[in-house]
Amino acid sequence: MLWRSVVGKLWFTIILLVAVVLTVLMVMLLRSFEKFHIQEAESQLVHHITMIEHIYEGYENENEAILRINEYSQLLDMNMIMIREGQVVFDKAVYPSEVIELASFYEDDVLANVFNGESIVIKEGHFQSEGNHSLNELMVVGIPLNSNEGDTAFFLYQSLQVVEETSKETKSIIYLSAGIAIVLTTVFAFFLSTRITAPLRKMREAALEVARGKFQTKIPIVSHDEIGLLGMAFNRMARDLNISITEVNQEKEQLSRILASMADAVITFNRQGHIMITNPPADLILESWVYEEGAIKPNNGPKELQSVFQKVVAGEREQSLEKNIQGRTFAILMTPLYDREQIRGAVAVIRDMTEERQHDKLRKDFIANVSHELRTPISMLQGYSEAIIDDIAESHEEKKELARIIYDESLRMGRLVNELLDIARMEAGYVDLHMDEIHLQDFMKKVVRKFKGIANEQKVRLDLELIEPLPPLKFDHDRIEQVLTNLIHNAIRHTEEAGFVNIKVRADKNEVIFDVIDNGSGISEQDLPFVFERFFKADKARTRAKGGTGLGLAIAKNIIDSHKGKISVHSKLNEGTTFTFRLPVQKVDA
Repeated sequence: MLWRSVVGKLWFTIILLVAVVLTVLMVMLLRSFEKFHIQEAESQLVHHITMIEHIYEGYENENEAILRINEYSQLLDMNMIMIREGQVVFDKAVYPSEVIELASFYEDDVLANVFNGESIVIKEGHFQSEGNHSLNELMVVGIPLNSNEGDTAFFLYQSLQVVEETSKETKSIIYLSAGIAIVLTTVFAFFLSTRITAPLRKMREAALEVARGKFQTKIPIVSHDEIGLLGMAFNRMARDLNISITEVNQEKEQLSRILASMADAVITFNRQGHIMITNPPADLILESWVYEEGAIKPNNGPKELQSVFQKVVAGEREQSLEKNIQGRTFAILMTPLYDREQIRGAVAVIRDMTEERQHDKLRKDFIANVSHELRTPISMLQGYSEAIIDDIAESHEEKKELARIIYDESLRMGRLVNELLDIARMEAGYVDLHMDEIHLQDFMKKVVRKFKGIANEQKVRLDLELIEPLPPLKFDHDRIEQVLTNLIHNAIRHTEEAGFVNIKVRADKNEVIFDVIDNGSGISEQDLPFVFERFFKADKARTRAKGGTGLGLAIAKNIIDSHKGKISVHSKLNEGTTFTFRLPVQKVDA
């Protein structure tokens, strides 16, 4: 509505102020003009009656003087009367003679003073009349005359209606002027208030645009007064707000990206314990937690997490928890969030500790396996050496057999230690590869030729199949030979008599594929995922009898990985095993 707007309030205030000022001024002008008209009429009557007195006294003959006075009165068109001893000597009246009762003139104390030599001016309020006109509407001026024939006085009187008519005209002019002033003030006030409030309306529209996020909105500055300064301050505020919002958005986006890229799960709670912010790892953990515990209230999280949150809020200190979810171990650390001095929520960081726990287990298993692997040869060395010292072996052949066993066990311990050192260096990244261009046909024939004797002793057929064409290949000659040696040796050891071991080499797109195939005892399905782990043995008793340490395949996998290749195994129990590794074809320098 108009009255609720700044335009209406300013407009109404200006009009009301001008109206009050004009009213006060009009009342004062009306009174001043009314007083002025009465004083002007009185002054004219006094002036005229003084002239009549001079005319009367200027003639010695009274009749001639009255004749001149009558002529003067005709020029003035005024009401006059001359009374002597209570009788009307001369009467020139606009009103009939009953308007003025002689008795009233004579008997009135005020008029009687004229006959005693005093001049009077009576404006109103001393006369009464039985006629159609009231003496209260007359202004009477009396003056005594020097006459030898008795007390004589001359009176001029004028109706106040003439003064009132003049006052009415003045009032009309004043009222008209006031009306015009009010109209002009109304137009001017509306124009002024509109001009003043137009920038305010633009500021309101700009403020709404800023509230919608359009911080580039600017107010045109058309003046340098307070409104112009306000517009400049608004533009500066919008600019600073734009900068601040941009910085906040950048920090928010940066924080969001940091949370999204974190490997640890992050969950933020408000004061009521409702989940506010989560990152992708936290969503996956909560999903698994919900699946494990069943129905959970929306936004509240699991019960154990809520219990930790209550402890954090109550104790105002961080709390920790370790939880197993779907076979994985998670460490939860929850810390309170403060709003100055009051807790406004909490943040929980959840870290997947599964690999660390597995590493701890592997470390313990490694120590146990190494101890187990070393204990047997050390025990054998100790036992057989004691037998030699105690002369249990009497013959030379028995002593030689014991020495042979001690020698074999020492070699086994040496291989174990060397393999442990090799795998430790490889896993630490210290693998020195001497990449050379290798002719695959000659290289493979050399490797297979090395195992021909062992295969013949085991009565196992050893074949080499090279599928042409084979591209030039660069790799570390010794390391790849070590891989093939381990795979072929394992295949021969686990293949019964009349079995076969087939080595196949072929090219496929940008890689060369090596297959070591046997029809030996094979590997069970439950053991297949672990064949490349350290110290793993599918049949520990049998492999130990055949001299295995359980590190060969782990070393082979590290060598293939260092060549940026891949190694895999396929096997069926009692049907055979196939080990396959792939090496990428690299450009050979010309």
